[in-house]
Amino acid sequence: MENEKKILSIIIPCRNEEKFIGKCLDSVAAQDYPKENFDVLAVDGMSDDGTRKIIGDYREKFPFIKLLDNPEKFTPFAMNIGIKNAKGDFIIFMGAHAEYALDYVSRCVTAAEKSNADNVGGIAKISSCQGLPAKAIAGVLSSPFGAGDARYKTLLPKEPIETDTVFGGCYKKEVFSKIGLFDERMIRSQDLELNLRLKKAGGKILLVPGIVSYYYPRADLIYFARHNFDDGFWVIYPLKFKVRAFMWRHLIPLIFVVSLFLSLMVGFLIQSLFWLPFLALIVSYLSLSLIFSAQIALKERSTILFLTMLFVFFIRHFFFGLGSLWALVKLPICDKK
Repeated sequence: MENEKKILSIIIPCRNEEKFIGKCLDSVAAQDYPKENFDVLAVDGMSDDGTRKIIGDYREKFPFIKLLDNPEKFTPFAMNIGIKNAKGDFIIFMGAHAEYALDYVSRCVTAAEKSNADNVGGIAKISSCQGLPAKAIAGVLSSPFGAGDARYKTLLPKEPIETDTVFGGCYKKEVFSKIGLFDERMIRSQDLELNLRLKKAGGKILLVPGIVSYYYPRADLIYFARHNFDDGFWVIYPLKFKVRAFMWRHLIPLIFVVSLFLSLMVGFLIQSLFWLPFLALIVSYLSLSLIFSAQIALKERSTILFLTMLFVFFIRHFFFGLGSLWALVKLPICDKK
């Protein structure tokens, strides 16, 4: 097959992923694409758990797997280290916290060749490990109420469609010569910023439903809250660098949190009927949360999951919005320094 002649590089940024890196590498090693035509660059952020040893064990079994160091630890540095060491015509970014269908690579390359798209990706199915928090987090991240219009998470299109971003992505290597590497100032949202830059330069990003991966979110509600706070912060804070790293859907949690605080403050100061905006906001939000939580819980036939979903949806929206609000506060403070 023509696509089997293409050389590609798979880049896996990772740090402290001992629980998942083995599953990820197993799914990569099992790909139906000829192994002599790709290499795997695991770019590790100096892990202090067992991640590096696990990768080392896989290197002994699979010579196409290489371990590269990322002394800066953060993801954009890992991606750029991988790009600079990549030998392929195509570069595929894979998350260490995911597994990939056996035809993931071959479908990526075939779709990229056929469509001439600059970046091709597929559906990221949010999977859960055992446990109630894990199921609730997976439900939130795969719901339109939790993920917005992120098509690679929430839609199952029958045909390939153009979109603004995809999970991971299979890029033509020449893309990075044209628009540059990942912005290393972006601790988060670096992939979204690069894809926005790609679209602005006239590039084509394609979502192909037959390309499937399985993403495993961490089953820790405290981590989930912190992670959403950081995500919300990093969709706004790049404005400090005069960089836009958000779509309009990312601003909805910020609007929600600001409206919540303002209506609560007005209610305390003025009282009387001015509590109505705050109550109307709470009722509207709770109504939506009840609907989407019920849809997910009914599939599992679990009342306790329904109640947990309500809580986890709120964590998702409130902490994401709070992170964005904190970024707005920090922007003028940083400008004065």
